[in-house]
Amino acid sequence: MWPSDLRYGIRLLLGLGSVQAGEAAVGNDYGTGAAVDLTWHAPAQTQINNLTAVISGKGVYDFIYNTSDTPPDKYGVYNWCNMPHVRRTEYIKPSKAYELVYVEVIHRHHKRTPYAANSFPVEPTAWPCTDEAIYHHGSPLSGSKPATPAYWTITPSPLNPFTPPGWRGTCEFPQITAAGLADSWQHGADLYEVYHDLLGLLPGRDDGPAWRRKAVYRVTTNGITSQVVGMVIHGLWRTAEPVALVVQPGAVDSLEPRYPCPVAAELFRGLQAKGNKLWREHLEAARGLFTELDAISGVPPDDEGFHVSLDHYYDNMSARQCHQMPLPCKVGEERKCVTQEMADAVYRLGHWEYSHVYRGAGKDALAAAVASYGVWVAELGEHLRAVVKGEGGEVVYFHNVAHDGSVSRLLGVLQADVMVWPGMGSEVVFELYKQRGPSPESGYFVRVLFGGRVLKSSNPSLGVMGMLPVETLLAYFDGLAGMGASLVVGKCNGSIPAVRQAHGRAGQETSTALG
Repeated sequence: MWPSDLRYGIRLLLGLGSVQAGEAAVGNDYGTGAAVDLTWHAPAQTQINNLTAVISGKGVYDFIYNTSDTPPDKYGVYNWCNMPHVRRTEYIKPSKAYELVYVEVIHRHHKRTPYAANSFPVEPTAWPCTDEAIYHHGSPLSGSKPATPAYWTITPSPLNPFTPPGWRGTCEFPQITAAGLADSWQHGADLYEVYHDLLGLLPGRDDGPAWRRKAVYRVTTNGITSQVVGMVIHGLWRTAEPVALVVQPGAVDSLEPRYPCPVAAELFRGLQAKGNKLWREHLEAARGLFTELDAISGVPPDDEGFHVSLDHYYDNMSARQCHQMPLPCKVGEERKCVTQEMADAVYRLGHWEYSHVYRGAGKDALAAAVASYGVWVAELGEHLRAVVKGEGGEVVYFHNVAHDGSVSRLLGVLQADVMVWPGMGSEVVFELYKQRGPSPESGYFVRVLFGGRVLKSSNPSLGVMGMLPVETLLAYFDGLAGMGASLVVGKCNGSIPAVRQAHGRAGQETSTALG
């Protein structure tokens, strides 16, 4: 296999034969040689990526920010606190001509306390977390001396004269809250109802040996992903017995991701620098909002972390609202508070920022996403390829719990037609089907779901990702990241060009911005 794969990679890099620059051949081991487009394509024009509409708008596109509970008749709408995911009520079952053989899920963790870095200098609001336990203990896997489960209780000392900066209360910052744990459990239960009850892919809950062989769970080294997956697993299987989680070494983890990629880091910095015209324009348009927020929060105007983007203010306020806490007021002037209109403006700008960085900014956005997430994409590709070739073993379900940066990069690689900031629990599912009876090529097809619905890509080779021939998706992944992630190191260190020619106009997301 390797000699032909190597030849394929060389032809791709040099643009030889029928494979042109910016294209990849479909199939690899079993393909036709048809071309797959590897270039950047502009996302759809919407209010989300039109800066004029963002600045002058009201509300947040009917998105939900104040509860995890989406009304049943509205399920599927964007809910920052608890994003829609695959569940039986809305699930569209494919034709009986297709048999589901493998599923890979990746989703962001569920709702949490804010990060410590996103607190105001003085935080009058305390976060209570006495209704849950975050366990910290180790235990031998064999022997007669298991550990007693042990958890932390954040307990300030009345004698300690030093006061921690920022957030107060009995929580860690961050940690998944009790409400986020409940959302995680329901997420797992909903997945079981679809992939066991409806489609029969997963074994039953009473068959412990089977589901332990057939299901794999992976997390990052950030503890909040493990907090979530424990609840997801119980929602799926109703077990409190230990389950092994896959985690890569922190310094090179591909799921978060954390492997070193200087080229991607530089590209992302460039997309968010004042030298980037569109980024500079959006910061200038938000100047008045920053001034109002700084006056209330006490954040110094020269605090770069709070002013390079809306990220810090977004996390601070959305975490409060998702947990039914009031928006912040100025310390000592409790009538001077952040209004809902201010918070909505922050949320609209946050979505614009994510759309710009991961999709709208042109070929650099795709290049940065590919280089920084190419290893995980290649790992997914190998999982799919192994099943198609009959080398996947018993595993039929692979579940990844990750972060907004993980899901954003993946949506960037897939060139989502409409890009938003992935909210809590945001989920992308890859379903691999085998067509019953005669079929072209391998007979395997992939359906990609985001928020429980079929994902639409701006890339014409991917399009509406309903039943996409697996050869097409693998050729796309291989063309960008290389088989076995063979192109990623080069793209990260600059020895292989990270940027390709683009289709569509970079910056199209602001074609009418600022008049």
